Amino acid sequence: MYDAAPESEDPDDLRTASRELDGRRPWLDPAEQVPYGHVLHAAAVLGHAPADVVARLTALGHTDVQVAEGPLPDRVEPGDLVLLRDITAEYRPTWLDVAEPVPLRQILGRGSLTDRSPADVARRLTALGYRLGGRGEPLPETPDRGDALLITMSSGRYREWADWGDEVPAYRVREAAWETRRSLYATATRLLALGLRLPYTPDPSDEPLLPPTWAGWYYSTPPAGHILDVARRTGRTPADVAARLTELGCSPPPVPDTPEADDYVILSEELDGRGPWLAQNTVVGLSMRHILRGALATGRAPADVAGRLAVMGHRLHGNAILPEAADEEDVRLLATVDRSYLDDVHLEHVLRSASLTGRSPADVAARLTALGYQLPDKVDYPEVRGSLATG
Repeated sequence: MYDAAPESEDPDDLRTASRELDGRRPWLDPAEQVPYGHVLHAAAVLGHAPADVVARLTALGHTDVQVAEGPLPDRVEPGDLVLLRDITAEYRPTWLDVAEPVPLRQILGRGSLTDRSPADVARRLTALGYRLGGRGEPLPETPDRGDALLITMSSGRYREWADWGDEVPAYRVREAAWETRRSLYATATRLLALGLRLPYTPDPSDEPLLPPTWAGWYYSTPPAGHILDVARRTGRTPADVAARLTELGCSPPPVPDTPEADDYVILSEELDGRGPWLAQNTVVGLSMRHILRGALATGRAPADVAGRLAVMGHRLHGNAILPEAADEEDVRLLATVDRSYLDDVHLEHVLRSASLTGRSPADVAARLTALGYQLPDKVDYPEVRGSLATG
């Protein structure tokens, strides 16, 4: 810390030479460069022209005072100071470096903070002597508090932000749409207006493809039912919808060129022909209970339902054993099983299912084994039925 006070009795000189503009330590070191931000800060607080602040600092022995390349502004307003704090300095307040182009994050972040449009922030920083990055493209005249979030390229402690002219990956456009609760098309057009590039051309017809309330962007694989439903509602072919989703950075599952009427039923979670749609699970596979419920709802055999779902990317786990016919008792039993085909079913799980269904533990164990579940416990399950659990 530099401790020597300037040799002046002028209160304004003392304030100008102090880092906090309070006329007290810490003082600016004459051997170090005075940041341009300090010049503008002093001008705003003391009511002087920036040129006068530079002259005062020079007279006080500061030979290296940073200034803008062009003419200095006539006046600095107190409201300008928030624009000059470097948004990338997270731990120690730092003035924006006038020797470097202003990053896009600075403009959008300060615009969000002050409810000013990107164009307004850019104009004011330019008037204060800063130069912008990019190629001089016009920025939006409308403020949007979500702008700073739109250009965030990563999360966590070490974040990264897109800068002038960067290309935003398609997956990030989807993430930003979901995070800001806006449509994919609105997100994409705003990014273009901010001077960024996209790997595809936004189209208003993208609106129904990935609605902002759908969080499936995280998994990048839209449900087959969603694709068929969009095709049905928009008059597009399933192949066309899938191709556009691929351009948008998704990995759509296979879909039939000509859907069958039952496809909408077996692809819906509630088997009612509408969303929410069955999502792919490549880890534990397709739910046996869903197959059996789908068979009962459509009158098809379980193998027929499973085969049709396999055509659309849904696979059974290798351990699963399909029964020849669907049975309501199996559906009720499977509703009590919270184990996947990757998990072992132990005694406590069998006893729980027996209690909830009124079946004997031996009957439950035998039926789960017949459906392909692994029961490794070497126990003799009782044949006695328990009373139904009520709570």
